[in-house]
Amino acid sequence: MKKLIVAVLLCSGAGIVVAQEKKDAGFQKYEQDIPGSSVKFTMVPIPAGSFKMGNSSGDADEKPPVTVKLDAFYMGAHEVSFDEYALFQNDESLGQNVDADAVTRPTPPYIDLTLGMGKEGGFPANSMQQRAAVMYCKWLYTKTGVFYRLPTEAEWEYAARAGSATPYFFGTDPKQLDDYAWYAKNSEDKYHKIGLKKPNPWGLYDIYGNVAEWVLDQYQADYYKTLGKGAANPARLPQSRNPRIVRGGNYKDDAASLRSSNRTESDPIWNRRDPQIPKSKWWNADAPFVGFRLVRPAKQPSAEEIEKFFSTYIL
Repeated sequence: MKKLIVAVLLCSGAGIVVAQEKKDAGFQKYEQDIPGSSVKFTMVPIPAGSFKMGNSSGDADEKPPVTVKLDAFYMGAHEVSFDEYALFQNDESLGQNVDADAVTRPTPPYIDLTLGMGKEGGFPANSMQQRAAVMYCKWLYTKTGVFYRLPTEAEWEYAARAGSATPYFFGTDPKQLDDYAWYAKNSEDKYHKIGLKKPNPWGLYDIYGNVAEWVLDQYQADYYKTLGKGAANPARLPQSRNPRIVRGGNYKDDAASLRSSNRTESDPIWNRRDPQIPKSKWWNADAPFVGFRLVRPAKQPSAEEIEKFFSTYIL
């Protein structure tokens, strides 16, 4: 049943011919308002197609490269900001610290998540567990009526590459990262406001660096070996809270960690200072370098399918 649920919700219902998507006047960039606020965010179209996921000269968990087919989807032009996430965090109409089927809002964080780096005004949301990022998506669905979720690992890499087959979407020279990313060389050990650097060719800002981005999949070191050639819309279903995956590298990372194919597994050490027993399901007290970005299928699933999706991914 879980495989069926995910297959339905990761599929956009569109074809795999890129030219066909480009002709569709309805498949284009748009802005999404969040009702009850002045906050909005931008979604850009990512055309259907296929690409080689992984890197034959990369780390062991990036091998072997495998051809993957993906349906069309939209992706957030920017990482989710504190301004967006705070609407969920502070929504008094939601319950708090309650394990129930209804949407609940995060408990108050143990520490100041900004660590002096900035919050409202366009800084990226950070330090949340993957569960909290998915719960934000569920809350956003209740507010907008539109199904948003985290990208799969395959979707993230496909969008980051933007048609390239090189280590970075701009080629092989890491010196060019200064134009596109905040990372160890130029960040001054802090994240920055979203959208200050140049976007990739598909209009995605900060896809490398700034804060790393949660994806849906459970981490598996040899995952690519399990995918057959031409796998369609693959996703590794969750089995436990750790390890999951973040992509894109962050403001503390070196250039090699920002490669399109690089994979980073989540680590419980990201929440080592949390004194709660059990530790928070919402926050990672020691991970100001982790955030997330939204996607949505080009074709919306049914309300029943959406509820099944969230019950699968919220652990």
